[in-house]
Order: sequence, then structure tokens, then C-alpha cells
Amino acid sequence: MSLLHFFRRPDYRSDATQFIEQLKADRPHLDAAQQEGRALLWNASVDRHGLKELNAGRVAQKPYVYQTKA
Repeated sequence: MSLLHFFRRPDYRSDATQFIEQLKADRPHLDAAQQEGRALLWNASVDRHGLKELNAGRVAQKPYVYQTKA
């Protein structure tokens, strides 16, 4: 038996990590619900025509937006 192994501390786990692990253990469906929520935002299809119209209607911003006098 190695002497270093005898003095080794257990791996550190922060309070946040312990909370998340406990939460996932208590609610196993949480991962699937998180994946569904992420899919709503990131897996949405893009309307290319609408995006093109939106970009065409943009107005150029002034160099200093807080200047009120012309």
C-alpha cells in the first residue's frame, strides 16, 4: 500500500455540483425536459425570406447614439 494513497483526500465537489447531482437523482426526467426546452430555442427553423426583409428594413445607426443635436 502506498503511503500517498493513505493521505489522499476525497475529490472536492462544490455545493452547486452536489445540489445538481441530488436534483437529477430526485427528478430523473429533468434531463429530457431540459433537452426539449433547448430544442424549442435552438432547433427552430429559420424563415430566410422574413430574415431578408428584416435586414433590408434596418436603418444605419449613428456613430454616437446619445448625441441629440445634429
